[in-house]
Amino acid sequence: MGRELAAAFPAARLVFEEIDETLKQKLSKLMFEGPEAELTLTANAQPALMAVSMAVVRVLETEAKLDIGTAVAFVAGHSLGEYSALAAARTFSLADAARLLRLRGDAMQKAVPVGDGAMAAVLGLDADAVQAMAAEATKAPDGTTEICQVANDNAPGQVVVSGAKAAVARAVDIAKAKGKRAIPLPVSAPFHCAMMKPAADAMAEALSRTTMAPPRVPLVANVTAQAVSDPLTIKDLLVQQVTALVRWRESCLYMKGRGVDTVVELGAGKVLTGLAKRIDSELAGVSVNTPADIDAFMKTL
Repeated sequence: MGRELAAAFPAARLVFEEIDETLKQKLSKLMFEGPEAELTLTANAQPALMAVSMAVVRVLETEAKLDIGTAVAFVAGHSLGEYSALAAARTFSLADAARLLRLRGDAMQKAVPVGDGAMAAVLGLDADAVQAMAAEATKAPDGTTEICQVANDNAPGQVVVSGAKAAVARAVDIAKAKGKRAIPLPVSAPFHCAMMKPAADAMAEALSRTTMAPPRVPLVANVTAQAVSDPLTIKDLLVQQVTALVRWRESCLYMKGRGVDTVVELGAGKVLTGLAKRIDSELAGVSVNTPADIDAFMKTL
């Protein structure tokens, strides 16, 4: 993860070196060599994913003289990707983004004991239908209620629920009874639900101590699916985001409705590019991850 970028571009190496120094950890070695089980721990995965995204950003800024402030209309990121987007837009320094994501990962993992929470992807239903299903799933057989709520509205027909393990299992059963697929996700905690409230409190405290500048271009926020540029509002939305629904489908439609015709995914993987095309077939999607991707993309600038 990121090894090819570091080998090919000095600007990428500098990003990884700065994050290693900030975290007092050889995160780059873990990213390049593994072991995968340690890398996928959320406290490592969150800053690592941001590191790859920012390595690509810095390479494009250095090699192609890309100016995000003038070349793009909006920045956006899915969940932890909002911190990457805000670092790219210069709201956060690279070091602050790394520190915040390390803390965010730690706080999310500690918020709920392992095994108490779960998440599942429901396929073939829209967010409103899944919300009704999640509400039904909160009711336990003994009459008590447990948390189950929509965590991610990713794309038409792909909605994720999160909450207490038993409640999410009931949601999976309800979906199957409706003839729909529901797939439990291999996650270490129930992200983006009310069970993450301790992590939201930790982020509120950390963000209150972090310097934030207005982004060079507006952020389309997960919580509202609207553009925002005021640092205090962004700070509040980042706290809410820990327990709130990620409105990714609506975010892409918001950008499309304001003239965006191409979304460029900078960093590891191609998941968001695929989601964008599912959300609106008129949206062109480009993923930029490897040195070859960067070379191809630079030719289009």
